[in-house]
Order: sequence, then structure tokens, then C-alpha cells
Amino acid sequence: MSGTFPNISISTERLVLRPLDEDDVPALAEMMNDEQVGAWTSVPQPYSEEQARAWITEHAPAERGAGRGLTFAVTEFLTQRLVGVVQLAKTDWRIRSTELSYIIAPWARGEGYASEAALATAQWLLGDQKFERIELRTAADNTASQQVAQKIGCISEGVLRNACIARVRADDGTWNDVRTDYIVWSLLPEDLDGAGEQLADSSGFTSFPDWN
Repeated sequence: MSGTFPNISISTERLVLRPLDEDDVPALAEMMNDEQVGAWTSVPQPYSEEQARAWITEHAPAERGAGRGLTFAVTEFLTQRLVGVVQLAKTDWRIRSTELSYIIAPWARGEGYASEAALATAQWLLGDQKFERIELRTAADNTASQQVAQKIGCISEGVLRNACIARVRADDGTWNDVRTDYIVWSLLPEDLDGAGEQLADSSGFTSFPDWN
């Protein structure tokens, strides 16, 4: 059994989650070159506008077309400013399961956007799309991302030991890999009952393991 995610937008009180477009290239490239994004994701560093454009015009549409996933640009409703991205990946249509990850731009942290965007995506998936499971994976030391998972109602299922590669920047500016654990979280339809509509947030990052 296979399927394809619709090319839609999702609105919350403060945000619009929509498909990425080429106008997002400069802001996306700037966001991906942030120190924290480099540390907690596998996004190439440095990240060029050419890479951002290729991901927007080639990689993301191919993932959606093949039924593997979906990417949302997270934008402010009032300003239309790009404040983050939410990605669905490793989708299994037979068991109605997908992996959710997110990045919030440095200029938008501390506003609760990570939780608001993740919760809106989860409500759409588990409600409208009739999914039965959403999985998140957070690095063991990434407490900010873990707080987001907890705030949207995720349940911690366990630890994948030595399964994650984080990065640290050396004095010469290069990045070095550091092996750590993944904490695995899940969200089922019944878990949404305890998730609030407005969530305080220490904006975080999940792994984004398959960036091109």
C-alpha cells in the first residue's frame, strides 16, 4: 500500500505551514548555516543558496511525489517571514506511520513556533490523514528538542545507543563528528488529548538525517 501527501497549507493562530518555494532560498540558506543547526543535524556546512534551491525544487518535490515524505515551510502569519521547516520522512503507508523533524531559525527561537508547528502537523496527520503513529528522534543531549516532543504529547519509547552523529565546531572552524544516542519518541492519536493549543517552547531541532 502506498500513497502521496497532498500539497496543502496548514494554518494556526500565528503560523502558516506551506510548501517551500524559490522565494525561500535566501532565508532557508541563512537558517541552515546557523551554529545550532550545524551541531544537531546533518545539514551540509556551509549550506549554499544553490543547495537550498536544489532541495526546494528537486529533493522535496521528489520525496512527496514518491510518497516518502513532505516538507512544510513554517512562516509567520502576519509577516510571512520564514521561521522554520517541518519535515515528514520515512513514511510507511501500510502502517500509516511517518517520522517528523523540525528546525527553527535563530531569529525565531523562544516564540513557541517549534511546538506550534509540530502540533499542527501532528493534528493534521493523525486527524485528517488518519495516520496511526508519528515518530521523532532527538539526540540525547538536545534537551530543547526533547522539550518540544514532550509539549506536543509524545511518549519516550527508549534509547538507540550510539545511533546518532552530532557535530562540534573545532577552533579552526571545521566540524567534527561526535557519536551519541538517539531518544525515540512516538505520538499516537490518543496522545493528542493532552496537548495544549498554545505551548511555551524552547525551540529545538530533530535529526534531519536525509538532507541532500
